Parts: sequence; C-alpha cells; structure tokens
Amino acid sequence: MSLKGSIYMNSITKSISEKIDELRNKVPLVHNITNYVTVNDVANALLAIGASPIMADDIEETADITAISSALVINIGTLNKRTIASMIASGKKANELGIPVIFDPVGAGASKLRNDATKEILNQVKVSVLRGNLSEVSFVAGLKVSTKGVDTSEEDEKNDGAAVAGSVAESLGCAVAITGAVDIISDGKRVVKISNGNKMLKKVTGTGCMTTALIGAFAGAEKDYFTAAASGVASMGIAGDIAFEKAGQMGTGSYHIAIIDALSTLDSKIVAERAKLHEE
Repeated sequence: MSLKGSIYMNSITKSISEKIDELRNKVPLVHNITNYVTVNDVANALLAIGASPIMADDIEETADITAISSALVINIGTLNKRTIASMIASGKKANELGIPVIFDPVGAGASKLRNDATKEILNQVKVSVLRGNLSEVSFVAGLKVSTKGVDTSEEDEKNDGAAVAGSVAESLGCAVAITGAVDIISDGKRVVKISNGNKMLKKVTGTGCMTTALIGAFAGAEKDYFTAAASGVASMGIAGDIAFEKAGQMGTGSYHIAIIDALSTLDSKIVAERAKLHEE
C-alpha cells in the first residue's frame, strides 16, 4: 500500500472510532420496518450501540413515526404486501424531511415478490445506504443471480464485490455495503474493505439485520453515509470477534448473547485498536 493509502486508512479508522462516542452522545431514534424473525435482536443491538429503536409497520402511523426519527431502516426479510406500502410511505416521508434511509433487500433475487418489491422501493425512495450480501446487491446491480435464501450463493461469489458495490453506489447515488467474509463499503469513489468478524456470525440468525440497523444508528448521527456504513459494519465485525473470544467455545446461544454484550461495551478505544480496515 502506498503512503497515501496508509494515511487514508489511518484516517478512516480514526474517523470510525470517533463516531461511536458521538452516536452514544446523540442517542438517535431509529425507525425500523424490519424482519419479524429478528426484530428483538435488532432492537437490542440498537440499544447496545447507544441508539433508541422504534418498530412501527402499520400504514396508519409509519410515516408519522419516521417524521420524528433520526433514521429509517427498511428490511424486507419477512416481506408481505401490507408492509410494502408502509415501507414506501415511510421512505417518501424520510426523503421529504432529509432523514437517511437504509435499505436491506433481504433475499432479493429469490422470488418475484421480493424482486418486484426491491425495484419498487428503489424506484420510489431515495436510499442513503444499501446493505446486503453479494447475491442481493448483485441483483440490484442488474446481474443474473442464484440467491440461496438469505446467503450468498457459491455461483454469485465469482462476482467482483468492489465493482458491484461501486456500480450500485453510482447508479443509486448512495453508499453500498456488501457484507461477507470481507466486507466492502463503496460510495462509487471510495472503497474500504473490512476484515473483522468471525465465521460463527453466520450461525446466529439476525446478524445481517442487526448490521443494517447499526448502520441506521450511525447514519442518524453522522451525515457522511459512507462513514456511517463503514462504522456500522465494523462495529458488528468487531463485536463478533470479541464475542467469539469470550463465548465462542460455549456454543451459538452464548455467542449470540455475547454479541450484544460486546456491542454494549464498544467505545472509540476498542474500535481504534481492533478495526481491520484498508483501502483497496
């Protein structure tokens, strides 16, 4: 890596480490229209990182709740036609008020309903950050995918993650986070890769949903959405590392709880010491 790249890496790591203390001071309210399988984990992750969660998905109130929030998180994990309308109404309200929208197209590419909903949301709502796995983001990029549930398929792993993220970032005018063994964050100009995280994270349901919500928390306190995306992803990765050290050998149940414990104790010092970020 060049000297310039090294300076940039140190700068982004320093910036991310500072954001967690700022977030805890601001306590942003994050509105989540999210996956009912993981909604409790999402709420606890947000509380642990220092944000305030609210979950409202009825069309009669979603826009009103968004209007008083610092960020909106849309997650189509357990998709149904009723909530699609709520997601769009909330997204439009967020756009009207300049509130960041974080979109998680869970399972995009797996079914016609998900595909159509993803396209409709992106057509009607300006998103600030899009977070997904490589298969999901590849679908958004217009590539042919073979989505395997909520996991990246082996066939899609051949796609160049940085190129996919950059393409989607440029077309949507947002930051894009592709999470996987190595996470990729791009805004179409900058690219940062994050090597934190333990493979055991895949054995706990909801870690992707929690990561998207964490991005929402940082976006609610930080207007540079590229930095917010990197902060949320790095926080989950670091928490996964710490949780494995403390409880990984005890099994997935203990590891699950240890992730929340680790998020609740993250601070600027821990992030600065543990973050594994580099510019491509």
